[in-house]
This record gives sequence, C-alpha cells and structure tokens, in this order.
Amino acid sequence: MKHILIIDDDKINLDCARMSLSKQYKLTASISGRQALQYLDNNIPDLILLDLNMPFMDGYDVMKNIKADPRIADIPVVFLSAEKDAVTESRCLELGAVDFIPKPFVPSILLSRLEKIFRGLDQKQELKKELDQIKDKSQRDALTGLFNRAYAAKTVDERIRNGKTGALFMLDMDNFKAINDNYGHDAGDKVLKMFADTLRTYSKVQDIPARVGGDEFVAWIEGYVDKETLSRRAGTIIADLCKKLEDCRYETNSSVSLGIAILPADGENFTDLYNAADKALYYVKQNGKNSYHFYSDEMIKNDDNSANGIDYIHEAMRRADGKKGAYMLDYHGFTYIYNFLSRLSARNEFVSRMLLITLIPEEGYTPGEAEMSRVAEMMDQSLVSSLRRGDVAANYTTRQILVILPGTGEAETIMIAERIRLEYESRLPGCKIRLDISHRTVME
Repeated sequence: MKHILIIDDDKINLDCARMSLSKQYKLTASISGRQALQYLDNNIPDLILLDLNMPFMDGYDVMKNIKADPRIADIPVVFLSAEKDAVTESRCLELGAVDFIPKPFVPSILLSRLEKIFRGLDQKQELKKELDQIKDKSQRDALTGLFNRAYAAKTVDERIRNGKTGALFMLDMDNFKAINDNYGHDAGDKVLKMFADTLRTYSKVQDIPARVGGDEFVAWIEGYVDKETLSRRAGTIIADLCKKLEDCRYETNSSVSLGIAILPADGENFTDLYNAADKALYYVKQNGKNSYHFYSDEMIKNDDNSANGIDYIHEAMRRADGKKGAYMLDYHGFTYIYNFLSRLSARNEFVSRMLLITLIPEEGYTPGEAEMSRVAEMMDQSLVSSLRRGDVAANYTTRQILVILPGTGEAETIMIAERIRLEYESRLPGCKIRLDISHRTVME
C-alpha cells in the first residue's frame, strides 16, 4: 500500500481523510507542521497531503522546509485548503505542489485525484528505470558486462579532476587469436568473460574495470597505491588468469601480459596514463610475455628492449625488498629463477628445493575477505622471519605461495618448512586456516 502523510490541525478533517482513504492507503496523521517535519526526519512517505492554514507554521513554510531538504524534496505534495482563489492555488503550485484540492473535499474526487497522481508517478518511475537501463547499456561492454572505454575514460578523468589518485592497469591476453582460430569464437567469448570476471574479483568498489576492445582490458585502481601493492595485485591477477587458462586445456600457450602507469608520474589524465600503460604492456610483450611492468622503470624510458632472462632476474632481484629474509617476487620473476636454478642443478649438481605452501580453511569454515587479508599479511611476515636472505618466494594463487630454497638438501628443507609453520601458528594462534606444505627438488 502507498503511504500518505496527512498534515492538518483540524481533527474533523483528519477523521474525514482517514475514512476516505484508509482502505486503499497506509495513513499517518500529523497535527502540526513542526510535528510533521520531525516525523520526516526518519520516515519517507509516498505522498503528503498538506493543509495550508495552520497555526505557528503554515503550509507554505512546511513546503519550503520540505523542498530545502534533498532527502525529502522529491516527495509529491498535495495542498488542501479552504481558500479556493486562483492566486492561492497558483502560489501552491509554484512552490512545487503536484495538485491543489479545495476543502471541504469530496471523498470520491480526492480518491480519484490521488489515483491519478500515483499512476503518473509510477509511469515516471518506470520511464526513469528504462532510461537508466539504456544509459547503463551505453556504458557497458555487451559481451562481458564491464564498463566500456568511453565510460572509463570519462569517469577516470572526472575522478582525477576531483583529486583522486590511482594507477591504470592495461591487460592483454597473449596468443588469444589462437583460441579463436583453433577452438572457435564461442570459446574465445568464454575466455573473455572469464577474463572480465577475474578483473571484477580483484576490483574494489571504487575501481573501474573496463574492456576497451578485443582481448584488451584496462582497470583503474583508485587510491594511494605503491609499487609493492600494485605488483602484488598484478601478479595475483596474472597467476589466477593463467591458472584458469591452464584449466581450460587450450593448447595455445596463452597467457596474460600487463602494463602499469601511475598517476601523476606517468600521466595526469586517462589518455596519458593509457598510452604509458600501453608502452609498458608492449615492453612485456617484447620480453617474454606473461608478466607485468611499470612504465616508470628506466628500461622503458630508455626504450631498451634488449633484456633477456638473466637481465630480468637481475632487475627483479634489484627491485625486491632489501629486508632480512626471502626475496618476494612476482610469479613471472619466480619462474625465471626456477628455470635458471633447474638448469644449474643439471649442469653443476647444485641442488635446490621448492616448497608449495597452501592455506587451507578447516572443513565447513569459510573465511571472510578481511580475515584472508590478515592471514596473507601474517603469512608474508612468517616467511620474512623464517627464510634466508637468498631464498625466493612468490604468490602462485591467492591461497598458495611458492618458495625456492637454493642449495638446500631435503633434511634442511623439512626443518625450514616446520619453522615456517611454527612462525605462522605463533602469529595466528587458534586460526582456523592451516598450512599444508609440500616440497620437491628443483631439477630440469
């Protein structure tokens, strides 16, 4: 039932209105303007019937207070008044009333007028809903449901003008054409939707993930973001997408490349950030793919595309944290070091071992996002405290971490694994998320 607030200081008028309307509408009565405004502080009726002549605060003043409050300004108001002259009616309508009904009113006429008003409001609301849907479709990519490039460009520029900070990711699927060619466009569309869903998963409310065309996507990451945070986000997205592509079992060697531009160092508007991220993405494409890179890195600024695998390792290790403990790398950098050490072991009998650490919730327990974030932070601290300076670690998925222990035998590996477990449990006593640690030799 529609809810109507009746404001009138005359009890007879209130009783008459109740008798006329109570079968079709939910009614609330108020005997003064001040009382009505107090009621409206916490309640939003569908319509207000407002008497004009009341003591202390007349209908005009009540109407002005309603229109001055954005929260209730759109509630339709119908004036009721014994004054039937055209000047009074005109003034009421000029203040924003949707109708003016003389008193004493005829119940059937009052009902008819209210029904007409509500029909008009419902039609207007339906039209607004349709227009909003049309507007939303004009801002969305039809296949993935992500925002399109035009909306992303416009909105990012607005955010920047309003003082927001952030960074722009540009993502591109490596060898996507081979999926379309070998498995058909339905398979390609499925992969693009998977790509979009993954971006949504790792986007916060204020972020703007968008498809700009083909297999190319961007994501505006809003807020203060340092390189370490961005690296972690980029590495996680790449690892997750690559795992999903692997699960699809496409024999196309498809992977994901990602370029990053940061506001304001790399650009002060969407177009400049887009161009910078595009150059960073191109650098990744030219240097092995399946990784991410920052435009601000000197190798891109100098347009040096000669880096090979060992150069990448040097660069990755140079950028890694200098804290006591393991080098924390992105997944792609980790794979270079793994391949390097596996070849070294084959040639020089230099033995290294690898750990896979998996975070496993207890059966029947589903941790929230905040808890997983806290657990991940404690896990990182446990690794820094437990591993040696020459060890290497990287996130494989959101719940899995890979560790390489160079020059380490099996017995020492077991000791290190137990040290990690004990350190983790000491930081999170009673935690319902346990560690499963497996290990194997790094070999070619």
